[in-house]
Amino acid sequence: MALDQTTPHRRRTVRRLRATSAGLATGALITGLLATPAHAEHGTDTGTGAVIGTVSRTVGQARFVPGPCPKTADPVPALKGARCGTLTVPENRTRRNSRTITLGVAIVRAATSRPKPDPVVWLAGGPGDDAVGEAQMAIDGGLNRDRDVIFMSQRGTYSADPALTCPNIDEFNARAVGLVYDAPSTGRLHVKATRTCRERLASRGADLSAYNDTESAADYADLRVALGIDQWNVFGISYGTHLALIYMRQHPQGIRSVGIDGILPPSKAGSALTWSSARQGFDGLFKACAQQPTCNRRYPHLPATFERLVRKLEAHPVTTTVTVPGRPTPVKVVLDGGALVNWMTSATHVAPGVPRSLDELAHGKPQRIAEQWAGGKLSPQAIGRTAHGLAYGVFCSEWVPYESRAEAIRGGQAAFPSFPRSVLAQAPQLTFLRPDCGVWNVPVAPRSIRNVTRSDIPTLALSGGFDSQTGAANGPYVARRLSRSTVVTVPYEPHVVFATSRCAQEITASFLNTPTAPKTGCLTDLKAPRFETGP
Repeated sequence: MALDQTTPHRRRTVRRLRATSAGLATGALITGLLATPAHAEHGTDTGTGAVIGTVSRTVGQARFVPGPCPKTADPVPALKGARCGTLTVPENRTRRNSRTITLGVAIVRAATSRPKPDPVVWLAGGPGDDAVGEAQMAIDGGLNRDRDVIFMSQRGTYSADPALTCPNIDEFNARAVGLVYDAPSTGRLHVKATRTCRERLASRGADLSAYNDTESAADYADLRVALGIDQWNVFGISYGTHLALIYMRQHPQGIRSVGIDGILPPSKAGSALTWSSARQGFDGLFKACAQQPTCNRRYPHLPATFERLVRKLEAHPVTTTVTVPGRPTPVKVVLDGGALVNWMTSATHVAPGVPRSLDELAHGKPQRIAEQWAGGKLSPQAIGRTAHGLAYGVFCSEWVPYESRAEAIRGGQAAFPSFPRSVLAQAPQLTFLRPDCGVWNVPVAPRSIRNVTRSDIPTLALSGGFDSQTGAANGPYVARRLSRSTVVTVPYEPHVVFATSRCAQEITASFLNTPTAPKTGCLTDLKAPRFETGP
């Protein structure tokens, strides 16, 4: 389970609300390079004459030790020459005799030989993605132009110890492309996979109640001090924005600025919000097609076509077979209304092809959508990398207890009043979440976890006009209580604009240099993508 789902036929960028999301490779594990010796480094000085990440330090119950770079599922060229190590912290700070866990740390040096004194720390998507594995995205976007960038594997994620990954859930999600997406029988199998995952992690000694935002925020606060950093800048994507907003509320000390991209407010997180976000992202794409004469002529009334297809498929699912890369035999795919909604939630990442794909489906040709739907879930990148133990720790302690089933349904009805009840019962990216949490069985987080974040820390709130996972309206919403915030919506972009938009990258660089007055002039030159029109 996690926020971002595997995006059809697009390079992997971020991560999920459901075990497959934003972004689309082999799965062989590798061990990173040893840290470069301090005498060979240029990098940010901690003020003690030592470069950040080259000195062991214990602060309270946390200890940083330099060492090899964390393992990653795929090679990450950006980590070549990185300074690395581990942060050891208590698993559960509320228990006196808690065991300790270790979190992988990688510090990519600034591109300049004279870096700014305040590095950037990257908070990954998910819940359940590993920040170290996202390092290439950050560096490709130029985040290290003037500053070192720090990546730490959030507790439970792939390069942490323990890693709370559950390949059995990912494997079920892959098999489920051949099942009716939101059928009760599918739900029972899904919950069975979740129970198996929980039992396995608990049998290995994991305290599943300790994998949540409060503990993770404390981990990052400890990391800053253990690295000897006076001030740093926080940049979070997708679910990482949820963690960033809690972190800046619970541990504001030492935070110079905060960038949040693909915003998920903790105070509203849940099923109703995912429906609202889907509506916003879909409408943005449909409007862009309608404003492009060629697309509008070829695919008129696209919103109505989409909603009609959802109703039709929910009543009469379509079964087909497709060829998926890496699979020797054809794969059975079932498309019902719920599957179409969830495909569309990710397909805004490949927006130019969406109108054509929907039109082909409407004319009895489901192959394009079926190939994308199955390809994402059957990709090697979708297996064994997500920390479901962290994802359910967040969802089941912080989200589900504070949103009733009726509130979730009402959120769906408000966004898509024409959808059948069976589709509305399973929010995009959060399918069968409530029964999953019933078997996950972790304590409810204090109600304060849902508080609106109020802060005067300079904040950049970035959103995409096509973002159907964390809608653009979330930017103005969180900014109302962030007194020194800048809200930016980058038109025609999907979830996590930093990954795809040069303009967003320029705005981010400007923000880091002048957090209260970033330059946003590049927004005026942006144009909609040219949509495919097909034969």
